[in-house]
Amino acid sequence: MSKKSLLELQDFPLHSFDKLRYADTDRQGHVNNANFSTFLETGRVEFIYQADLPILSEQTSFVVAAMDISFLREVKWPGRVEIGTALRRIGNSSISVYQQIFQYDQCVASAETVIVQVDNTTGKAQPLTEPAKTTLRQWLLSN
Repeated sequence: MSKKSLLELQDFPLHSFDKLRYADTDRQGHVNNANFSTFLETGRVEFIYQADLPILSEQTSFVVAAMDISFLREVKWPGRVEIGTALRRIGNSSISVYQQIFQYDQCVASAETVIVQVDNTTGKAQPLTEPAKTTLRQWLLSN
């Protein structure tokens, strides 16, 4: 997704946030880029592990298969970041997650992450159940 087609936070079906810590900063006083993947994880786990909307099959877990992050602006401490999360695609055993991170209503990063449901014993891809796919469809991007 190009910078021109970035979404606003309210365009995302799922919202979460992370508080910035002083320990998140680097030598230049910015929040270190390594923390961005943690912010994205916050947004992902909030929908993956919702007790009232189970997605994972028994004895499975999700693993990150690919992640592409575009860093658009610096993030400064103190404060917090807002994370918008939506789904782009639901596959047989994988989900393509699109996210943007915001600080002070400005998009600071965008990311596309592919997560795969795997069997905890074998480590092999495990198909998503139909009820899981039905739950996931509510978070698909409409555009």
